[in-house]
Amino acid sequence: MEGTLYLCATPIGNLDDITFRVLETLKQVDLIAAEDTRHSIKLLNHFDIHTPMTSYHEYNKVEKARVLVEKLKSGMNIACITDAGTPGISDPGEELVRQCCEAGIKVTALPGAVACVTALIISGLPTRRFCFEAFLPTDKKEHQRVLAELQNETRTIVLYEAPHHLLRTLTELYEALGDRKASICRELTKKYETAFRTTLSQAVAYYTENEPKGECVIVIEGKSVQEIEAEDQARWQQMSLEEHMEHYESQGNSRKEAMKLVAKDRGVSKRDVYQALLEAEEA
Repeated sequence: MEGTLYLCATPIGNLDDITFRVLETLKQVDLIAAEDTRHSIKLLNHFDIHTPMTSYHEYNKVEKARVLVEKLKSGMNIACITDAGTPGISDPGEELVRQCCEAGIKVTALPGAVACVTALIISGLPTRRFCFEAFLPTDKKEHQRVLAELQNETRTIVLYEAPHHLLRTLTELYEALGDRKASICRELTKKYETAFRTTLSQAVAYYTENEPKGECVIVIEGKSVQEIEAEDQARWQQMSLEEHMEHYESQGNSRKEAMKLVAKDRGVSKRDVYQALLEAEEA
């Protein structure tokens, strides 16, 4: 019989946040695939767990996943853990899960701590809708593309950042998104946990004078619907009526439907649009 892959969430700071179920599973599986065995051995020693470990990280994730899938096929049960938090979230465990699913291996998750949600719920910003971007891409073009996409994001935005890149990233976010409410969360679940509730401009000023310490989660308010509507309204007013009509007709709308959409954008009646177009044609 084939084995099972267990995705085991580990603490992001406070060791007491680990679940009983994770502890029992780590003791009972045949092998633990750990992002950094030198880091994880401290966790295992703390809870007196002696299950063998193997290294599974960003730089061997594809080839090593194939090896682990074969072990699972042979009947081994394997737990996957990350240095902190939930495997598969901004983590090489995603690749292992993908290969297991393709191979028909059973995958199950043992939930627990995850930094992005922990930061979100203490940020004081809206939590009903949010987007998680993890670390911004290192590739320059991809980096700029993501920043451009975030400019009109209406959901609360959550990102990860290392302390030595924090000021640069906050500056880029301020330049791309404008000034927004933000919460800079660091040392989550640890003794010196902080949630710095501020704005992007104030955060840039603060960290220009104060060196950031600890891994950070940046939570930023989304763009308001009112702001988007105001920008759209300004854009429509800059267009001629004919250009506005062309905008919608080029999307496959009939002339009648385009007039209805233009009227809505401009806050006038469809009859006013029709009359204005008629006068333009006769002029």
